[in-house]
Amino acid sequence: MVTTQPLAVVRSVAPSPRPLIGAAAVVGAAAAVISAAGSWIPSLWGDEAASLLSARRPLGSLFAMLTHVDAVHGLSYIALHFWIRVFGSSAFSIRVPSAVAIGICAAAVVVLCGRFGSLRFAVVAGAVAAVLPRLTYAGGEARAYAWDAAIAAVLCVVVAEILVRDRPSRRWWIAYGAVLAVGVYTFLYLALMAAAVGVAVLLTRRELLRSWAVASAAGIAAASPVLVLGLLERNQISYLAHRDEATPSSLLVSMWFGSIPFAVVAWTLIVVAGVGWAVDVRQALRLNRPLPRLESLAFAWLIVPVGMLLLMNIVSPGFTARYGTFAAPAAAVLIALGVRRLVRATRRAGVTRPWVAVAAAAALGATVIPVWVAQRQPYAQNQSDWNQIAAVIHAHARRGDAIVFDEGVRPSRRTRLAMDTDPQPFAAVRDVTLAVPYARESTWHSTAYTVAQAAARGRFDGVGRVWVVEYSTGGLVDTWGITDLRALGYRRTETLVEHRSVIALYER
Repeated sequence: MVTTQPLAVVRSVAPSPRPLIGAAAVVGAAAAVISAAGSWIPSLWGDEAASLLSARRPLGSLFAMLTHVDAVHGLSYIALHFWIRVFGSSAFSIRVPSAVAIGICAAAVVVLCGRFGSLRFAVVAGAVAAVLPRLTYAGGEARAYAWDAAIAAVLCVVVAEILVRDRPSRRWWIAYGAVLAVGVYTFLYLALMAAAVGVAVLLTRRELLRSWAVASAAGIAAASPVLVLGLLERNQISYLAHRDEATPSSLLVSMWFGSIPFAVVAWTLIVVAGVGWAVDVRQALRLNRPLPRLESLAFAWLIVPVGMLLLMNIVSPGFTARYGTFAAPAAAVLIALGVRRLVRATRRAGVTRPWVAVAAAAALGATVIPVWVAQRQPYAQNQSDWNQIAAVIHAHARRGDAIVFDEGVRPSRRTRLAMDTDPQPFAAVRDVTLAVPYARESTWHSTAYTVAQAAARGRFDGVGRVWVVEYSTGGLVDTWGITDLRALGYRRTETLVEHRSVIALYER
């Protein structure tokens, strides 16, 4: 059992800053490499298309779009806009910033845990963060969720500095408010981290509650423009009301752990950490000592924001497991705390400590590697097969062929996004149904004519061959535009079936 120690003792067991920062840098670099490795393999998918197509727009057009949709993602779109101007817009390039974010996240976990324990423990916690499935997934996706996790982790590093100091200076509270504000600009629900920090402060340093309230209010007030725009644009996620994503499987497996085997190992270790924390809390209350700071912060970080999201979901459905990404580093910390508890418990039982640590590492590694490998498969990103669509058109289309994309599905599933995100393989074909390109739209995606409307505008005049790319799922293939094509005299002569699409050639 780890007894709660007075503040001065807690500071004395923490590693000195230089080795801690060095270890954080090494772990962070390794985490970034783990997330970046193989991230070029899966096709982009709808949400990533929103990121890329928004970032490609001229800044004036992007700012205009954000007043209509996706204001809550505005900061990440602007940052990606400048990134692709320097590094290009390949799938790998636009996913690299997310891998870097996971590196920062893992490094922050090392620093956070190093403020409350040994360097070895801090490195273990950072290593768990580096391979945690939710974080490696976010690190290979061109969305802001990886940055959400990184900002939440940095915020908790600032909170740790506040908690370990007898009289934290005002600058630490200013830093806390600033990081919180930046977090809300990257992801609206990061505002819920203020509640998690408040619970941790209430449990461990109650005398700091007033300072926490002032700093939290200032940070959220600074982010009020995006909060207002997010409220006005909330209908964007109205489709989530038709999904039931707040399921036991989503919460216990998908949200952070990716597979049932890894979830079993992870939750076992988190429960071990929780039991040990409860014992320490009981002893601290009996001896009138402060509660354990790291465990209190980590459990508040893991439970409070997600719990509030679930309560909000009851009133206004809009929950998806990815929204819990910013709490994933807390899961990594708690898993590491569970390993530490097991090692110390078995030491008292006479079991050699290295074997316990090796067994825990083996269980984690054996169950996490298959998840990481699955995340780097061609269809790993929401089953998208845009790379395959591009390859088929590039290999089989002739100069002057037309192409028609399925417009009968919601924007994030439209097969046109395969061309919008990677135009070069489609250089030989003409997009005959395009009405307004995405760069001139008030939203992030293009709009299109029906086949009949395009024909009335002469778009099919002189066209002998038309490639039709339909969305397909569960064995059901869309037939958008097929009736109108047949009315124009086209007949199907070739069919190529891909993972989530069917590509057909129609000829007159």
